Amino acid sequence: MQLTQDSDSNRFEERYRKYKDKPLVALISFYSGYYHNFVLSVFFYTIKHSPVWIMPIVTANIINYVTRGAEDAGRLIIFNASIVAILLILNIPMNYLHMHFRASAVRKVEAGLRSALVHKVQTMSILSEKDIQSGRIQSKIIRDVEAIETLSDQIFVNFMNIIINVVVALIVTVSKSRVVFIFFLLMVPMAAILVYIFKKPIKVHNQRFRKEVEATSAKVSEMIELVPVTRAHALEEDEISRMDEQMYQIAAEGYQLDMVQTNFGAVSWAFFQMFQVICLVFTSFLALSGKIPAGDVVLYQSYFTTIVGQVTSMLNLLPTISKGLESVSSVGEILSVEDIEDNEGKISIDDLKGNYRFSHVRYAYPGDEKNVINDLDFEVHRGETVAFVGESGGGKSTILNLIIGFMMPVDGMIYVDGIPLNEINLRSYRRFLAVVPQNTALFSGSIRDNILYGTTDVSEEVLDRVIKESGLQEVIKKLPNGMDTFVGEHGDRLSGGQKQRISIARALIRDPKVIILDEATSALDAISEREVSGALDNMSDSRTTFIVAHKLATIRKADKIIVIKNGRVVEKGTYEELLNNKGYFYYMGEQFEN
Repeated sequence: MQLTQDSDSNRFEERYRKYKDKPLVALISFYSGYYHNFVLSVFFYTIKHSPVWIMPIVTANIINYVTRGAEDAGRLIIFNASIVAILLILNIPMNYLHMHFRASAVRKVEAGLRSALVHKVQTMSILSEKDIQSGRIQSKIIRDVEAIETLSDQIFVNFMNIIINVVVALIVTVSKSRVVFIFFLLMVPMAAILVYIFKKPIKVHNQRFRKEVEATSAKVSEMIELVPVTRAHALEEDEISRMDEQMYQIAAEGYQLDMVQTNFGAVSWAFFQMFQVICLVFTSFLALSGKIPAGDVVLYQSYFTTIVGQVTSMLNLLPTISKGLESVSSVGEILSVEDIEDNEGKISIDDLKGNYRFSHVRYAYPGDEKNVINDLDFEVHRGETVAFVGESGGGKSTILNLIIGFMMPVDGMIYVDGIPLNEINLRSYRRFLAVVPQNTALFSGSIRDNILYGTTDVSEEVLDRVIKESGLQEVIKKLPNGMDTFVGEHGDRLSGGQKQRISIARALIRDPKVIILDEATSALDAISEREVSGALDNMSDSRTTFIVAHKLATIRKADKIIVIKNGRVVEKGTYEELLNNKGYFYYMGEQFEN
């Protein structure tokens, strides 16, 4: 059966929100629409597994035929054996159908849940996404969903199979001997006591272990990113020591969890094995007293072994169930995030002229009473280049994030072509934006793949023009495979200037109406800066452009320079006007000249 994409990723979020205080119910609700798969799976399992239930009956019958000396014993033995043989042959197709219906449901939900998490990460606010370390998110999408898949198998299949085995064994037993049936039931409260004793410590240690795994995943991701910095400062031993401490911490938590589960398994196994011995003695004495046929001792012992095995399996599921339910809660931390970017019902724009107006805009980060942006009030006209300058931490990058729509003002309003930004469908709006950040983000593909990322039907003529405008022609000529050269992880095979020009080409290929440059040349050497600045000039021609920069060459040609200090506009004008004013910008001159 071919697995197809589940388009309704929001259903996982809705169902988790509804049952977030009941993770088991939430998990079961994830499978809504697939319950029939499990019904069919259980049905075919029943047929597949029937030889296990029939064999004790057949064995007991044959022993009784032989010991009683029945006249047609030979015929009865052949008949009983034939039934078992037929069921054994049916095992193969029934097992296939059982697994088919089970696996198709579990794998679809597994893929759908991962898709829902990815969808949520892509729609939650930038601030919410940054609050959760990338390593933790990765652990939730991979490890926790895998644990949920394992739990799904246990609950929907193995648990149901255990119930069927126990019920069949008890039905056959009560139909033959109520005394033995009552004896069998005596073990049920003992099993409940074991579950009660071990449930809480297993849950606690599972929770601790899960959090340590997430912390480790986050630290490993961070360590890999910082390898060049670590090596450059000869801090390898310090980093190794730090990571070793984390690795031994997770090992210690894992050991504690293993020991709790080991004690639980050992106690339950010893307890039920002892009960099996008691059952054998008990039924043997019943046979000696003539209350049951001798062959039924084998039947009861086999069924009691089945019951003991199934109850033991049920108890052994407890750690897996506890781990899986903890993982349901873990992915729920993502699914239940309420701070998302909601574009439903908002104005979808088909074109962008590039006129902006900031009207008394204020912004403060959640939980922070102090405003990062205070009473911003200015206009930007179509095709203008506006540079924001000022001291570090003054709020310049926050202004760019407000323009992109990553954040919304807590007071005041931003108008785009006369429309309030908070009323615009941001996805439709961002189609006309191009962002060139300070730290270029490339993925592990070719140069062509990185330039064309997110675009379709781009002609070779347009691609060649963009390569020329971004100053990539000479770079590509020197590479072994030209446009098809792989850039390595995060573009590590390229220089800073080469990566930045690819970023500019990726922006140009979108033919944007608005360009946002966040210190796009600050990390480059003088030669690369001149080359990239030329590409930026080509890029910003006739487009509304917002620049944050600390380099004179980048801001000199701006139509308007807005000087920001402590989140406020303290000066604005052209480069020459601000120098002539001899205000705050004038005294920052040395910073821009360096």
